[in-house]
Amino acid sequence: MHFLGSIGDNWLLLPWGQLSLAVWLLIALALAFDFTNGIHDAANSIATVVSTRVLSPRMAVCWAAFFNFVAFALFNLKVAGTMGKGLIDPGIVDNHVVAATLFSAIGWNLFTWYLGLPTSSSHALTFSLIGAGFAKGGWSILEWGGIGKTALFVLLSPLIGAFIGFFIAIAVTWLFRRRTPRQVDGVFRRGQLLSAAFYSLGHGGNDAQKTMGIIFVLLIAASQAPGATFDTPKEVPTEVVLACHLAMGLGTLLGGWRIVKTMGQRIIKLRPVDGFCAEGGAAATLLMAIFGGIPVSTTHTITGAILGVGAMKRLSAVRWGVAGRVVWAWVLTIPGAALMAALGVGLLNLLERLAGY
Repeated sequence: MHFLGSIGDNWLLLPWGQLSLAVWLLIALALAFDFTNGIHDAANSIATVVSTRVLSPRMAVCWAAFFNFVAFALFNLKVAGTMGKGLIDPGIVDNHVVAATLFSAIGWNLFTWYLGLPTSSSHALTFSLIGAGFAKGGWSILEWGGIGKTALFVLLSPLIGAFIGFFIAIAVTWLFRRRTPRQVDGVFRRGQLLSAAFYSLGHGGNDAQKTMGIIFVLLIAASQAPGATFDTPKEVPTEVVLACHLAMGLGTLLGGWRIVKTMGQRIIKLRPVDGFCAEGGAAATLLMAIFGGIPVSTTHTITGAILGVGAMKRLSAVRWGVAGRVVWAWVLTIPGAALMAALGVGLLNLLERLAGY
């Protein structure tokens, strides 16, 4: 319960009125990314509960948005710390690095949303930051410990989600082996409300923190700029935490209907019990990642859990062609987002030099 006990200590840490217009615009851009993250990743939170017809699409997005927001009161900020200081040296961060990171991540989100591909907003932001940092300072500014941990969980998070989802499905099958299909359906129509809430908490607790980390490192850079009159912040201010969760919740309310169909229907046909097992497996994986400070992909995690549940039924239940298309989209996100951000830094530097002439 990080914030319930320390909200007074974190509130108004910085003299906000002394921030430059450029910093304010970048904070607004970061919140815009968080908003697109909510739009893009809404499908992760609601695909199963909509596809199993437990909730209507409108009720499902309200349910997910609420738990996205209240997650701020439940988790520590280790993921934000990794994003702020664990991927690149915060000393080289400037407005160009942050702007290129955010434009790249937002552009990639909107591009893949338009195509209906459930790619990772998390990896778009994470590897955009790495690409922008590399363009600014080269290999020496990369924090390989944090990058290695993040890269490792690109592979591990869907596998862990699949593993946990698979064994939850086995346990549920054994526990309810003497119940009729109608009885099982009735139980898990109610149970899926809990699993969807649990998953949305994990989604909000992990994904909103990534944007907090970007704003945090931006505030650090602003405090160290020539002429700055305030101290370097030691913690993410509470108003930043609340703003990030609110932006993500509002984005979730708009939903990502293009992606819902891919996640909830095209990969595998889901029943309420399947949705419960998949959401439970994904939520457990996300909670482990939050407490470990690892910025994992909620998209990868829920997709892996859905595949694990489908494979428990029978391998042929999974539409592996669609799953393969999704995996290729994941693979392309890493170099694609990093390259876009690196080019963005170069373009902004060029524009600044031309303006100087």
